[in-house]
Amino acid sequence: MNKGILFIVSAPSGTGKSSLIQEILKKVSFYKITVSVSYTTRMIRPGEENGKHYFFVSEKEFKNMIDTKKFLEYAKVFNHYYGTAQKKINNILIRGIDVFLNIDWQGAQQIRQKIPESRSIFIFPPSNNELFRRIKARGQDSNVVILKRMKEAVEEMSHYSEYDYLIINDNFKIAVSDLKSIIYAEHLSIKQQKYRNISLIQKLLNHK
Repeated sequence: MNKGILFIVSAPSGTGKSSLIQEILKKVSFYKITVSVSYTTRMIRPGEENGKHYFFVSEKEFKNMIDTKKFLEYAKVFNHYYGTAQKKINNILIRGIDVFLNIDWQGAQQIRQKIPESRSIFIFPPSNNELFRRIKARGQDSNVVILKRMKEAVEEMSHYSEYDYLIINDNFKIAVSDLKSIIYAEHLSIKQQKYRNISLIQKLLNHK
């Protein structure tokens, strides 16, 4: 069976990457695809569910997972740890299912080193003013925290050139279409097509 493709998706907080991923999960039916659930030490927010949005663990538990090398990648963001369990990802990919990893640039660098065949996508907001508006509209952060997030956003966006693809999330429908196109294009690559259709290819080339 052909292995699934690991898609890294990164963007500043408030850019809409989670909404884009959820929309793709609804619309892409031709290929099996899911989203990885990360571990975090931050507090659960209203409307979130443990095991659905994140696995919420204590800092002690998280550091124990680091020590026992359970993570494919991990990083500390806004004083909280976030990490991806290696075993969970491997079990999904080996079943031929694609995986979205919603992680920051630090985690993306670690993933690319360990899984060089992964594909990475960065998402930009249409402007800094729009990003500020979107973060403020969520009503989850104080102005001090929002300003800190804006500063971190500039640092995050400065790493965009490390990625394979760049999407500007100005029009949500267009951004969804762009993301869908990337998934389809990757499945049509020579490497993926050879895995999936090797028998047909051999028959066609050996025909006399």
